[in-house]
Amino acid sequence: MREPISGPTAWTAQSIAESTEWIYRFSAAEVAEIDAALRHARSRGCTMATLTREDFPLPTVGRACEAAQRQLEDGVGMQLFRGFPANDYGKDDLRLIYWGLGLYVGTAVSQSMNGDLLGDVRNQNVDMDGPQGRGYTTNRELGHHTDSCDVVALFVLRTAKSGGLSKLASSVSVHNEMLRLRPDLVETLYQPFYWSWQGQEPADSLPYYPQPVFTLHDGKFACRYVRTHIVSAQRYPEVPRLTQAQTEAMDLLRELAGSERFSFSMMFEPGDLQLLNNHVTLHSRTAFEDYDEPDRRRHLLRMWLSMPNSRDLSPALGNIYRDQRGGTVRGGFPSKTGKLIFETRLDQAMLD
Repeated sequence: MREPISGPTAWTAQSIAESTEWIYRFSAAEVAEIDAALRHARSRGCTMATLTREDFPLPTVGRACEAAQRQLEDGVGMQLFRGFPANDYGKDDLRLIYWGLGLYVGTAVSQSMNGDLLGDVRNQNVDMDGPQGRGYTTNRELGHHTDSCDVVALFVLRTAKSGGLSKLASSVSVHNEMLRLRPDLVETLYQPFYWSWQGQEPADSLPYYPQPVFTLHDGKFACRYVRTHIVSAQRYPEVPRLTQAQTEAMDLLRELAGSERFSFSMMFEPGDLQLLNNHVTLHSRTAFEDYDEPDRRRHLLRMWLSMPNSRDLSPALGNIYRDQRGGTVRGGFPSKTGKLIFETRLDQAMLD
């Protein structure tokens, strides 16, 4: 018999709205420290490919990043850094600042078969429902889901004309409520579903793979859920058809994650750095409308981070997390060329 999972990750929308423990506002002195680190890195000719922590010294902010590591793994599973004046900087400097901050939190892993370590979250008018669709390349509403890494980090450069509300839910609390309402469907989510790789499969792999949504390993819970990837796998005739129980389980998960009780909403501000532990949180986004002016359009930078203090994971997650040991560099989609790209630089391509 499954048991409810307790601890600080089992939060509700009300409890997280009333909490400030996961929010850190940079002081004027800390903003100056980040600015000095940027100038130091520029003076040394550093790029994202060569930058080290020594090139980007953050004696005070670095300690805040260490505290964030603990909050992400042992606290509520979320961290928001707020108060950096992004509008005062050009996008090249913001990319290097973001990369420098990331060095103090975790290790970036590839987000696609192209090996990109820093992704642009912007509307590229890509068909999210297509065989290679990825939600972060559209302006459509996204359902609650997880990303394929220990922690997803979003750095906000520009917000939308309207919409683009960030919505968060505790997958632990959703699990517990499902257990109360329909323990049979919880058990279904602990069994394998077939997922599409969405074109990101390793060499010599099938374009789909089996993996459960919920796992529990050595007392640690982990959720991995992207419904569009599960539905997408159904286009392969050899993949087993989704059962009624699987569909009902995903429907209930969606209903609870989006409910008033469990879904917490926040509007981004330029300069926000949002970090989410994918194993215990689900995230989504409302649809958004962009400004007509290209440089004002909604633009976030994304990193997928492997964490030095991450939990051990179940072998059942081995397709994505090829090394399930805690603290190892893991997650992401392998580069098909073996090369890693530090800057995708989609700015002009998406404006043409």
